[in-house]
Amino acid sequence: MEKRFGLVLIAGLALSGCAGGPQAAGSDGVNDPMEGVNRKVHGFNKGVDTLLFKARPGQPRSIDNGFTRAVSHAGSNLSLPGKVVNSLLQGRPEPAVKNTFRFVINSTIGLAGLFDPAGTSFALPEQDTDFGETLAVWGMGEGVYVELPVYGPSTARDALGRVVDIAMNPVGSVLEGADATAASATRVAGKVADRKRFGGVIESVLYDSADSYAQSRLLYLQMRRHQLAGKENDDAQAWDPYEDPYAQ
Repeated sequence: MEKRFGLVLIAGLALSGCAGGPQAAGSDGVNDPMEGVNRKVHGFNKGVDTLLFKARPGQPRSIDNGFTRAVSHAGSNLSLPGKVVNSLLQGRPEPAVKNTFRFVINSTIGLAGLFDPAGTSFALPEQDTDFGETLAVWGMGEGVYVELPVYGPSTARDALGRVVDIAMNPVGSVLEGADATAASATRVAGKVADRKRFGGVIESVLYDSADSYAQSRLLYLQMRRHQLAGKENDDAQAWDPYEDPYAQ
């Protein structure tokens, strides 16, 4: 655990200069002073995708069947404890409770998360969140745009959030040895399954765009900003642990 806190601290110090302060975004709302480096990372990521995942001639770009959905569900299920923690850190108990019930139901009735009875039978869809959103709730700015090796498009704030999510993952803290390895393998397999399920959209951006880097950057920033802005109304209902319950 101490090593994980150290990793988080190092990442935070490295990225704090990028994530704080005024943002010198261009007229298009993009703050990308490291574009040269980012484009090189994008080229590496695209090369990895081409080698491992790109559909070959005659093959479908998307494969969405019972197997890929099951693997995707299992990987997503293991991410729920971390989402519960983040919702609590954001002062939002309702999504934390929903994700807790979802995790319990899918881990038992859903056979270790391979199936999704919580969503199909109990009306408990996943309440998505992460530590990048937690930092946004706490007031940290978006920071510069960065493309991370393997992980892809991000911002300084979301990059720090990814490090914290990995280090503070409750599942990784509870499991040890072979169980921890199996959990990590399942998370990775879930990401691979997601890549195959949504391959049509991903490959359209990577291989059909005139400038796949600019297109990926634009889509990520639009998606992320919309995701966070869509939860602004939740802040009015968020629980503040320091609020006086008797204040008028």
